[in-house]
Amino acid sequence: MDNANVRIAFVGAGAMGGAVARGIFSTGKLAASQLAIAEVSAGIRASFSELGIAAYADAAEMIAAFDPDAVILAVKPQAAAAVLEPVAGLLGGRLIVSIMAGVPLSKLYGLCASERVIRLMPNLPVAAGLGAISLAQGAAATAEDVALVEDLLADLAVVKPMREDQLDVAGVVSGSSPAFFAFFVDCLTRAGIEAGLPAADCREMVEATMRGTAQQLLDSGEHPRTYMERVSSPGGTTIAALRAMEGDVFRAITDAVDAALERTRELSEN
Repeated sequence: MDNANVRIAFVGAGAMGGAVARGIFSTGKLAASQLAIAEVSAGIRASFSELGIAAYADAAEMIAAFDPDAVILAVKPQAAAAVLEPVAGLLGGRLIVSIMAGVPLSKLYGLCASERVIRLMPNLPVAAGLGAISLAQGAAATAEDVALVEDLLADLAVVKPMREDQLDVAGVVSGSSPAFFAFFVDCLTRAGIEAGLPAADCREMVEATMRGTAQQLLDSGEHPRTYMERVSSPGGTTIAALRAMEGDVFRAITDAVDAALERTRELSEN
């Protein structure tokens, strides 16, 4: 498919679907006339209409009128069956791209009446062009289909093709983890406030430090352990803090990943 002519439609344009749609538009790889969204929220529809992107309240109406080459499914997984049943007959021959967590390819084949499907697990930082996306190729999806998706997303995220059995883990590690990082910032800020720092100053310093640390790691490419060693002086305060934190934090993170994977399995079964 040639990017100059391809037409992409989004079924659902909430937090994640909207971030991907706006991200693709912001890169300039597709014009507004090449994008359309179907979304129940009138406010979200209005925000896309302001960009010149066609916005519909009904997915079936959008697909029939816009005639997209590819349809990106970005509704909540619990709503997948209800949303897709009315449009399944309109999806034939089109590339289907799902960003619904916990809905496996085998189930998507039935819901979409097609095996030309690609599963993606993106994370919210795609909105800033700093995301991570894992990709699993369906049975009838072609190398050209995968290349198109990778090209459209390349300026938004690191895109990693992988087996579907790895996708759920990648979805937790990259998809859920922005909330983990934000939680850590919040906890560190509260701890600093309790120790005596003014709230506004503490939050600003913690956020600036996180931003700077992430940028340094990205620029250097060094292992996080190496970075930790550079910050830690022998017998100093940082190494004492890391020793106090490491065991409990590692257990909490592995428990969090396990809990998210268990919930993913429940969504898949239901």
